[in-house]
Order: sequence, then structure tokens, then C-alpha cells
Amino acid sequence: MKTLWVVKIAICVLLSGAAVHAQDMREYVGRSLFSDNKAFRIGDAVTVIVVETSSASNDAATSSNRESNLSFSGSGSAAGKALPDASVGIGTGNKFTGSGSTSSSGSVRAKISARVDTVFANGNLFINGSRTITINGEEQLIQISGVVRPSDVQPDNSVYSYNISDAKILFQGNGIVSRSQEPGWLTKFFHWIF
Repeated sequence: MKTLWVVKIAICVLLSGAAVHAQDMREYVGRSLFSDNKAFRIGDAVTVIVVETSSASNDAATSSNRESNLSFSGSGSAAGKALPDASVGIGTGNKFTGSGSTSSSGSVRAKISARVDTVFANGNLFINGSRTITINGEEQLIQISGVVRPSDVQPDNSVYSYNISDAKILFQGNGIVSRSQEPGWLTKFFHWIF
């Protein structure tokens, strides 16, 4: 009889302990046991593969030509005597030729990890991330932010930069190399005056 009570008490203790440490399965309702672990909540990390290539060119050529001529001539005689001949001529001309061209190209490749900051009502993710690299006193800052559709996130939890809408990608350098590419303070002063 005592053993029956001991067994009942042990079962009650085990059940109460299980209730304290129970898992809320609603927390994992968005995740499948059979799908890849993708970012879909605030705080989740996603790897952004920056592959940006831009190229633009513009050519323009203009040519115009205008020419006007006006002439008048006259001759006559009076009382059998010939009058001197008179001739008038007016000519104008205008010619213009112009041409111009411009071209620009750029290429950026990098990998950066970003964090989900906001999940919109439609499920899209707003991501934000930055990385600072310092090599021999030269500091390079990479920042990225934008909106990503969950369907654009690859199975390895990465997304290409061209799939980010409203993307802002910033590459900045600060150090000896960056300063040597800038004009000196005297040149900046003269540019400011003139």
C-alpha cells in the first residue's frame, strides 16, 4: 500500500517538473523539421553577398549649318549715256558642330553579415549590417541595409545584394591612402574662394 503511494507521488513530481520545463510548440510553428534554417525573425543573421557591377555610357553629336545669300544688281542708261553698273550682295553663314561623350563603370564584390531589424506585415525583412576592417592603419567601413523577401534568402541563409530592394551600400575608407587621394588644404581653400 505504501509503495502505491510512493509511486503516485513520484508520478506527480515528474509531471509537475515536466510542466515547469515544457516547451511552447507555437514558438516553432514557422520552422519545419524538413526545411533549411533561414532568417525570418528579428535578430536573425543573414549573409549578404555583394555583387554590384555598374556601367553607363552616353554619346551625343550635334551638327547644324545655315547659310543665307541675298544679291541685287542693276544697270541702266540715260540720254544715250550708260550709267555705271551697281551691284549689291549680302551673304550670311552660320555653322555649329558639337560632340560629347561620357562613360562610367564600377565593380564591387564583398561578403558581409547583416541582422534582421524589422519584419514587415507582408513577411519582408529589413536588414542592416556593417563591418570595419583595419589594415596597417587604413580603415575600411562597409555598411549595407535594405528590404529582403524571404523567398530571396538562399538555403545557406545568404542573399545577393541585387535582390535587396531600397539597398544602401556604403564603402568608405579612412587612413593614409584615403588622405593622399584628397587635395591639400591650400587647394581646397582656393577652390572654395573661386
